[in-house]
Amino acid sequence: MEGQMTFEFAKRPTIKGYPELRWTGKRPYESTQYYPAQLRERYGEETNGWINKIFWGDNLQVMSHLLKEYRGKVQLIYIDPPFDSRVDYKMKVELKGKKATNDISTFEEKQYGDIWTNDEYLQFMYERIVIMKELLSDTGVLYIHCDWHKGHYIKCIMDELFGADNFINEITWYYYNKMAPKSSCFPRTTDKILVYSKTPNYVFNTQYERREKPIKQLVRKFVDGKAINARDENGNVMYKMSYEKRIDDMWRIPMLQPADKVEPVGYPTQKPEKLIERIIRASSNIGDIVFDCFMGSGTTQAVAMKLGRKFIGADINLGAVQVTTKRLLQLQDKLAEPMQEIIKPDVIDLESGKEEQQIMNAEKYTGFEVYNVNNYDFFRNPIEARDLIIQALEIQPFPQSDVWDGELDGRMVKIMPVNRIATKADLEELKANLPYKTYEKRKADNPTQPVERITIVCMGHEPDLKASLEQGLSEYKLDIEIVDILRDKKDLQLKREAEAEVVKEGSKLVIRSFYPMNLMQKLSLQKEYVEDWRQLVESIMIDWNYDGVVMQPTVTDVPDKKEIVSGIYEIPEDAGTIRVKITDLLSESLEMEVE
Repeated sequence: MEGQMTFEFAKRPTIKGYPELRWTGKRPYESTQYYPAQLRERYGEETNGWINKIFWGDNLQVMSHLLKEYRGKVQLIYIDPPFDSRVDYKMKVELKGKKATNDISTFEEKQYGDIWTNDEYLQFMYERIVIMKELLSDTGVLYIHCDWHKGHYIKCIMDELFGADNFINEITWYYYNKMAPKSSCFPRTTDKILVYSKTPNYVFNTQYERREKPIKQLVRKFVDGKAINARDENGNVMYKMSYEKRIDDMWRIPMLQPADKVEPVGYPTQKPEKLIERIIRASSNIGDIVFDCFMGSGTTQAVAMKLGRKFIGADINLGAVQVTTKRLLQLQDKLAEPMQEIIKPDVIDLESGKEEQQIMNAEKYTGFEVYNVNNYDFFRNPIEARDLIIQALEIQPFPQSDVWDGELDGRMVKIMPVNRIATKADLEELKANLPYKTYEKRKADNPTQPVERITIVCMGHEPDLKASLEQGLSEYKLDIEIVDILRDKKDLQLKREAEAEVVKEGSKLVIRSFYPMNLMQKLSLQKEYVEDWRQLVESIMIDWNYDGVVMQPTVTDVPDKKEIVSGIYEIPEDAGTIRVKITDLLSESLEMEVE
């Protein structure tokens, strides 16, 4: 059966002559199962038999899904993964248009956390790099964006999995415009980007940038395999004016600032398009597949669309999916404008702008689909999931614990990864960090009593999860229970549903009201204090002929940051089943059909 399909990975020999990184709980990643995906939305049409794809879900499961069709077919992978920066990243949420009457119009919402134990982080990255290599083509290239926190560990993992001989570059991104606070060390103004290939036959397109001032250079020519100075008919050394230079591994590109007007979308750690453009140009060609499974604000996808590449993206954060969707829809409109000069490259092709002409003439792959992998629609992001579960189950949280998330009725609580089922492999980190010295003492003092009462909270799980934990800790008496949110969700109030009134008035579809209850709760707003419901809306999508499975909106009301949606739409004469999707400022959506 399709759902039971398994993909095997080749075993890797021990590296000779190079150190191999070790960590507690390191385990080989030699196979993965196929995870089905559910097509939820489609925007635009295919181009040359291709439509781009965006996935909401755990990227390990997304990549496992992709192996069936795209194993060995992805030309370029760029990832900007967690850095273990010890920070929870937030996004500013602000009402659109004028402020609400109670003047509570903004707050910060956590989007994702970047706080890890070292062993947890290394295993997380190790497994994902393994499967990325499987997706890469033989000419493909992987760019991993990192910094001083874990970059040296990532380099060791890459040498192990790809081979040190397949290391291409260590690029230094120097963001010279960073405002560094005073500290007891030199300000940190660089990131590293590690570049590896699968084989020596990787794609590389030399990139050039314009010099600040042209310089006079010797003209060189090759004679018998040696480079010598070229001379004119009179024997004089020849010179030429050079207006370009090759781009080296030191990239001086400014980071985005809040005051920037064009690119910023309000998502934390958004990278500048110029950075991603240079990567895509160098290591892919028009029509190649570009993949980013830590998608964030969708910069990789947007640049790929501009440059005539195909793309696949993924993120576990629903907010990232919604931000990317909005960004790509706005870009679709721009690219549809005739002779629109979208691309303003910093590079110069020495062959009389050949590359630029090719990009301008190439068909753009602007259509895209949105999928779910493991259809768990409860949470926008893992941080929200943990907080909501703690609140719903009335768990007493342990903010500083490396093992437990909290306590409930005298039981130690461990919340397993969300948006996917819990597996036996997920238990390894827990087992590695348990307080065994304490258990030995409890066992000696009370041999008939459990040394620990443990509650595992999960979003679905393998059937033998409890038995596996008991077997792995068989020398201790344990009291273990499994709380499955999927099974028990009817008994939990995880979040309040949105309310809306959408009606037909003659030939028009009118949204009379929309109350996203979670958002209003965060804003401390009651219904009577909502001056204009449109202030709370990020976008409205309408499918006039919904087929009951995939939403294909022909109305995409996606205004700019300060503008608000219309709320009144002309119904076409051939309209059938009407489905409306209203997305609020928290990226939570209400979907409903209108009779």
